[in-house]
Amino acid sequence: MRIWSVHPRFLDGKGLVACWRETLLAQAVLAGRTRGYTRHPQLVRFRAQADPISAIGAYLAGLADEADVRGYRFDRSRIDRPGTLDALVTVTDGQLAHEWGHLHEKLVGRSPEIAARWHDAVPEPHPLFRVVPGPVESWERPSPSQALSPLSRAV
Repeated sequence: MRIWSVHPRFLDGKGLVACWRETLLAQAVLAGRTRGYTRHPQLVRFRAQADPISAIGAYLAGLADEADVRGYRFDRSRIDRPGTLDALVTVTDGQLAHEWGHLHEKLVGRSPEIAARWHDAVPEPHPLFRVVPGPVESWERPSPSQALSPLSRAV
């Protein structure tokens, strides 16, 4: 599950659809409708909100807005409680940079033309997030390539 902190405009079509589907799953987890993924680290920031369902609803609405721009039709009736962006969720600049690098790696392999388009862009957050100074979030799991030590990669 990847609930991107970066603005959905930077996602390719597959990434946007996957993010929508995965965030709908996250919404079901937060609402107690499924037993899977209950300990997923990306849910930490939503659980920390006064109203987690509204927060994830606002996130989903931001994805649906981007889908509208692209001519996609995401079913907004699937959003339990479309929250507002009045109470922004914080994300660190370190987390945003980490995700920007991760997204770029994915785009290079899956959508090289989109990777090239955004290569020199400055990452912007999803409209729900407000950027604050700080390192990669403590809940972030390293990718398999990052988890390997330099020594093990050389072998």
